[in-house]
Amino acid sequence: MSGDWDFDPAHTRIGFSAKHAMVSTVRGAFNDVAGALHVDLDEPENSTAEVVLRVASVDTRSAQRDEHLRSADFFDAETWPDIVFRSTRIEEVSENALVVFGELTIRDVTKQITVPIEFTGVHRDAFGALRGGFEGTRRLDRREYGLEWNMPLDAGGLLVSEKITLEFEISAVKREGASEEAA
Repeated sequence: MSGDWDFDPAHTRIGFSAKHAMVSTVRGAFNDVAGALHVDLDEPENSTAEVVLRVASVDTRSAQRDEHLRSADFFDAETWPDIVFRSTRIEEVSENALVVFGELTIRDVTKQITVPIEFTGVHRDAFGALRGGFEGTRRLDRREYGLEWNMPLDAGGLLVSEKITLEFEISAVKREGASEEAA
């Protein structure tokens, strides 16, 4: 398990969900995802994680909504093309359960967050690559990152919820070489 791992973008989903008009849930994802993990089981404090999401790849299954999310009202993809998370510490809290501490940057705002992650397993795939799985969710207040746009509803409440749930479904492939330990 120790070593360097790269996200497999075709089998990784970094998404989000938010309430719309206070009655339905809108889900979306970033289709252009890159990430890497360095896992050190002997000295876990040396483990790291980095994730980069290309804002222009946001996909909520609505072209009009996606364009609005890319605009200055929300992510401002032209000015800030990436959302970046870099870990500062990773702790194993129980078997297959991790807490990743790090800095999340959206637009020009960087905040410390913690992300609970479940290690879902490791297996060799049909092509011989060692593949590891990780899943988790984390709620955050989008306003803390400058994502302020909203619209009041006639009956009260807001069009878009302020609390957003981030959703992580990660498939990572180990970089293997002759000098690395066997899994």
